[in-house]
Amino acid sequence: MADTLVEVEQLAAHLGDPLWVTFDCRFDLAAPEAGYNAYLAAHIPFAAYASLEHHLSGAKTGSNGRHPLPAARDLVRFFRSHGVGNETQVIAYDARDGVYAARLWWLLRWLGHERVAVLNGGLAAWQAAALPLDARSVVTATEGDFAERPGHARFASLAMIENREREHLALIDARAANRYRGEIEPIDAVAGHIPGALNRPYTENLDASGRFLPPGELRLAFAPLIGAVPVENVVHQCGSGVTACHNLLAMEIAGLHGSMLYPGSWSEWCADPSRAVATGAMAPRA
Repeated sequence: MADTLVEVEQLAAHLGDPLWVTFDCRFDLAAPEAGYNAYLAAHIPFAAYASLEHHLSGAKTGSNGRHPLPAARDLVRFFRSHGVGNETQVIAYDARDGVYAARLWWLLRWLGHERVAVLNGGLAAWQAAALPLDARSVVTATEGDFAERPGHARFASLAMIENREREHLALIDARAANRYRGEIEPIDAVAGHIPGALNRPYTENLDASGRFLPPGELRLAFAPLIGAVPVENVVHQCGSGVTACHNLLAMEIAGLHGSMLYPGSWSEWCADPSRAVATGAMAPRA
């Protein structure tokens, strides 16, 4: 069972295996249909497409963030329709760095499915290995028997974040440093970060090829952000609960198990002008 990462050689050895189901999660926030169009042009053989907007997010209310969690029943129906069963090994990939693939990884863990992993290096690593691509747009699958079970992934509510001093939570923001500091804000209406949050840009989890750093390096990198806080009290956030999943995956790779996602993230937090906003940088924990 793979529950964090798989390498391209492992996936290539299981192409066409009915117990392995692959999802292409490519997406572009600036051009929402670009990922699906890229999938139609060429994808890993037997992969189905999972859209961040249509499959991996729920309904927006204007105050619950840009990518709220989808309803569990809708997710279960989606995964079943693509052949996912309770014993299926699921692989998620995107163009390169694993941001959108990590969102699917987290959502399946939230539903209680442990057999899910991200393709290390994404489609770029697959192509670099000169492995085959396919352009068929219809991937047929027998209905899976996947059922929601108590999950291994937990999430923090808005109320928990508002009361994090009482809850003894450590908040880690996965956005780029200049967005975290409030110097720019290309997407949300307000610039800055949630007071008390520390910054770990998700890009720092990767090497130059787009693959995750070794577990030991990741563990050392997260240590000053966590300090003495128990790992299960660490909460990850970003702009809308997507890139935060990358930091969650990195901590799992590092052997730091059980941290949480704040799904609403900055886009939910800053939707209410009465909530405090911080700018600038914060020092790591002692």
